[in-house]
This record gives sequence, structure tokens and C-alpha cells, in this order.
Amino acid sequence: MNIIIIEDEKPAARLLQRKVEKLGLQVNQMLHSVEESIHWFNSNTHPDLIFLDIQLSDGLSFEIFEAIDIKSAVIFTTAYDEYALRAFKLNSIDFLLKPIDEDDLETAVNKFKTRNSTLPNLSLDFEIIKKMLVNSVDRNYKKRFTIKMGQQLKMINIDEVECFYSENKGTYLHTFDNRDYLLDNTLEQLETELDPKDFYRISRKFIVPMRGIKEIQIYSNSRLRIILATYRHDEVIVARERVNDFKDWLG
Repeated sequence: MNIIIIEDEKPAARLLQRKVEKLGLQVNQMLHSVEESIHWFNSNTHPDLIFLDIQLSDGLSFEIFEAIDIKSAVIFTTAYDEYALRAFKLNSIDFLLKPIDEDDLETAVNKFKTRNSTLPNLSLDFEIIKKMLVNSVDRNYKKRFTIKMGQQLKMINIDEVECFYSENKGTYLHTFDNRDYLLDNTLEQLETELDPKDFYRISRKFIVPMRGIKEIQIYSNSRLRIILATYRHDEVIVARERVNDFKDWLG
């Protein structure tokens, strides 16, 4: 089976490759831009399966399919809103939300295998898919938070955030000036609202921004400890199962 990954960021592509190959599949090629992909498809046999990131460095990946007649099966690997997800489901198209869960990946691959054995010549109407998603990929991530403080509202810009953490069933925002604010959001909700290039959920308790990391230390049981500028309430530990992903995120 011939499999390729088209992914904007090389660390994310390597991470997905490892996850796919853990399922016993072999990734034959990784591409990172529209231009590179078009050149590759013009010179190579088209794959059985493409893991496709929609937003690439030089444009939307749909431009590849506008230039090349590709009949490969596609599993999308991107972040888009709930309504687009419903549209995908209705059109029987496979998708994975970032950050990619390994169980979801296995389910999608198994779905592809089943569909591929019964519908080998299935093709997708990428123009329809593009119309469904083009507005969703241009999403705006959270730029600020509005915090209620008594009878007043306080605005906190995203670049003031040193970390997000959970404690006693509450979710808190900690700022670089060493202050804590209670949020209505859960960490799960924040994961979908924050730019994954800038923020990473290192454990069930913490989400940290790249700019907030002052120091990284080797910790027990193959874990890592992060030193932030001002946060001292608790140790900030990268969960063991997230260490490799975290290193890839750091680049």
C-alpha cells in the first residue's frame, strides 16, 4: 500500500508518520507545500492513501487537486468547525482533528481499508469539499480573554498568558505578571481555541505557550519538567506519553 503525508509542518508530519507506522503501515513520502506536491504527483505513481493537511505554507491543498487529477483516498488532518465535520460525515469522508488522537487515527485507517476493499475507484469532489471548508480553515484563534472581576470586565491579551492550568475542578489563566484568573472554559475547550503552533497541552493539568517556557529539565520516569517565568503553584510536568509529541512541537 502506497501512503503519503501532505502536511505543512515537518515536525507534525514526522509525528503523524510515527503514529501511522505504529499501525503497521509504511509512509512512502512526506510533502509540505502545494508546489512540492504538484511536482511530486507529476513525476510519481499516485498513492492509495493521502493524509492531507488543508492549510499549507503556500496555499490551500485543494490547489493540488485543481492542478492534478488525483483519485487517491484522502484522510484530512486539520482543525475546522463542528458544522464542517458534520458535512464530512454526511459525505462519508474520513477526517482527523488536530491534535491527532491515536485511537481516532486507527479508526480512520480501518475505515479506509474497509472502503478501499469495496470501493477501489472511489473519487472525491474536491470542489464541493473546498466550498465546505474554505471558510473554516481561515479560522481565527483566541486573541484575548474577557475576565469578570466583580462588577468589572478585564481584558487579557493572549501574549500575556504564561500558562493555563486546572485546579479543584476550575480552569485558570496565569499571566506573566504572576496573577491568576478563573475562566469559564475547560482545558479541552481551550485546546480548540488556541493556536497549536503557539500552545501545547503537556498534561491533563497544563497548557503552556512556547514563549512561556524558561527552562526544560529532565525529570523522573522519562518525563520533562518545565520552568515558567513566574508560575510556582505546582510542578509543571510534561506527561510521559506526551514527551515525544512535545519535542516535535518544539521543533
